[in-house]
Amino acid sequence: MFSGEQMDFAKVWEKYNLWITMGFMMLMMWAYTVEWLKTGVGMAIDSVFAPFVDGFKIPFYILIVILSAFTGLYSSIIQKYTIDYEKMAESQERMKEFQTEFREAQLSQDEKKIKKLEAKQQRVMKEQMELSQQQFKPMTYILIFTIPIFFWLLYRLAQTTSTITLPYFGVHALTDAIVWVIPAWIIWYMICSMTLSQVIRKALNIGGL
Repeated sequence: MFSGEQMDFAKVWEKYNLWITMGFMMLMMWAYTVEWLKTGVGMAIDSVFAPFVDGFKIPFYILIVILSAFTGLYSSIIQKYTIDYEKMAESQERMKEFQTEFREAQLSQDEKKIKKLEAKQQRVMKEQMELSQQQFKPMTYILIFTIPIFFWLLYRLAQTTSTITLPYFGVHALTDAIVWVIPAWIIWYMICSMTLSQVIRKALNIGGL
């Protein structure tokens, strides 16, 4: 009975994973606007991260480096086991070959070949659409871990006056908006996350596009 239910869930997930992921992302965006929920989640996991701030006295900007490395690690591992990078690379290569062949046929005005390639184009585009959808597969899993961490950072940052020196921006409080409405801590988090993720992916030999 359970194997059948698991199979049905797998089919539903395979068919609707894009919509499920988008729905979950909308839900998280809504949760961000609900102050009591955002604060409640932050307080709930404060007992896990608080010792790093209160006990070990780790500077907040260093703590963001640690958390960005942690999120980069589990994000890379989740992507490794939910995305078939070899298949995606093969699909991309076929798309490049098709585009080159189609362009050459147009330049040579080979109507017969153009019609043949136009018939093939729908299949190639469908494969590319499936390729794009596959990249959304790990997002739900990643968000489940990442959003609570962000809620905790927001909860703790409201209580800190820590500053950071950023290239081109100088010294700012972590909560200062420095790029439109984007605060310094998010800019710092993004810099650390993108840099460390590349190192982690290289160390774990995780493919990419």
